[in-house]
Amino acid sequence: MNNDSSSRIADQLRAWLATEPPGARLPSTRSLVAQHGAGPVTVQKALRALEAQGLVETRPGVGTFVRAAHTVRAADHGWQTAALRGHQAPLRSVATALRSTPNDVVAFHSGYPDRELLPERMVRAALTRAARSEAALSLPPVAGLPELQSWFAHELGTATPAGVGTPTPGDVIVLPGTQSGLSSVFRALAGAARPVLMESPTYWGAILAAAQAGVHVVPVPVGAAGPDPADLARAFRETGARLFYAQPNYANPTGAQWPAELGRRVLEVVREHGAFLVEDDWAHDFGITTTPVPLAAQDDSGHVVYLRSLTKSVSPAVRVGAVIARGPARERILADRAAESMYVSGLLQAAALDVVTQPGWTTHRRGLRHQLRARRDLLLTSLAEHAPQARVEVVPPGGLNLWLRLPDGTDPARLARDCEAAGVVIAPGSEWFPAEPTGPFVRLNYAGADPGAFPDGARVLGELLARNRD
Repeated sequence: MNNDSSSRIADQLRAWLATEPPGARLPSTRSLVAQHGAGPVTVQKALRALEAQGLVETRPGVGTFVRAAHTVRAADHGWQTAALRGHQAPLRSVATALRSTPNDVVAFHSGYPDRELLPERMVRAALTRAARSEAALSLPPVAGLPELQSWFAHELGTATPAGVGTPTPGDVIVLPGTQSGLSSVFRALAGAARPVLMESPTYWGAILAAAQAGVHVVPVPVGAAGPDPADLARAFRETGARLFYAQPNYANPTGAQWPAELGRRVLEVVREHGAFLVEDDWAHDFGITTTPVPLAAQDDSGHVVYLRSLTKSVSPAVRVGAVIARGPARERILADRAAESMYVSGLLQAAALDVVTQPGWTTHRRGLRHQLRARRDLLLTSLAEHAPQARVEVVPPGGLNLWLRLPDGTDPARLARDCEAAGVVIAPGSEWFPAEPTGPFVRLNYAGADPGAFPDGARVLGELLARNRD
C-alpha cells in the first residue's frame, strides 16, 4: 500500500472516531487489517498519523484509544495585581515605529531606513570576517573593544574646535544600541523620582526609557528651531532638574536642527545650572542639506553626555552605539551598564568597527545623502499635491522623518486607523509627546520601503483628511 492508502484509512478512522466517546478502544491492528484489506504497515502508518494529530493515544501492551479532550480553563492572573501593586509610570505599548506590516501596504510609520539604504554588502562581509576572528569567542571588555572606543572618540574629536579638549577612548562606553544607554543615563545621573527635562515633542524611546528609570519628565516646548533658552532656564530653576535630554541635530520627530547660536546659548544655560545635557545624535549619518556638528564637540568639562548610534545607519541587526561622558558621570553610567548587560557582543562590535573603517563607508554615506534627499522631496511634493490640508512645519535638513500638523479637530488615532484600513500605515503624533499633545500631528518616514508608493499614500491621507473635515 502507498501513502494514499494510509491517508484513506486515516480518513475513515477519523470519521469513526467522531462517533465514539473519549477513552473508547479502537479495534486491534489485526482487525483493522482485515476490515480495510490493507497491510499491517499501512494500518500502523494511519494510526501514527492520527496519534500525531492528537486524536488517539497508544498505550503499549494495552491498545489504542480515543484521546480524551483536555478541558482548557480560563487562566486567572488576578493574583498578579496584588503582587505587582500600582505602577507610578505605566509603560506605553510598543510604539507604532516598531510594528511589522505586510509588504502590500504603504509604510510611512517605520523608525528605520529601508534595506536598500543600508551598506548591505559591507555588513555581510564584516559579519563573515568577525565570525572568523577571535571576537566570535572572546569576552570583550565591559566598556567595549578598545579599537571601537578609539573610533568613536576620534570621530567626535574631528569636530572639536581648537582650544577644547578632545575626548579620549577612555571616555567612551560601547552600548548594545543607544536605547539601553538612555535608561542607564537617566538612572545613573538623575535617579528615580527625580526631574528630567525633555524636549516636547521628542523621541518616544526616550519617554519610554524615562518611564523605565522612574524619573519625572518635565516637558520643555520646542519650536521649528529648537527650545527657547529662557524656557529652559526657567524649567531648571523651578524644578531643580540637573538633566536635559535633547536632539540638536535632526530631531525625532520634527526633523529640526538647532542653529549654532542656539546650541551655544543652551550650553550656557546648562553650565549655569550645573547640569548635564544628554545629546542624542541618533541621525548623525543622515544629513541631507547640512552636516551635523555635535554640541559635545564644544564641551570638555563633562556637561554634555553624548549618545552616538550606528544601529540605523549600519544595520538594525548590528545594534551598536556609544555614550561619551567624562568624570564621575562616566563611571556611574559604566557601573549601570555592567549591572544591566555586563558587556556588548564582541562579534557585533567587531563587525560595526569593520564597516565604519572601510573606505566604502564614506562613499556609502555620500550616496545616502542624495538618496534621502530624493525621497524627502518626493514625499513633500506628494503631500503638497494630494494632502495640502497637512502642513509640514519644518523641511528637515536631515534625518528620516516629516512632522505633519493636521487640521484642528482631527483625531490622529482615528486617522491612523482609517489609513491602515486603506493600506497606509502612519504613526500618530501623540506617541512623541511626554505630556498632552499640543495639537494633532502625525509622523511620516520617507526612508521606508517603496518610495514609488508615496503619491498613493499621500492621496489616501488627503482623501481621509477631507472626509474628516466634511
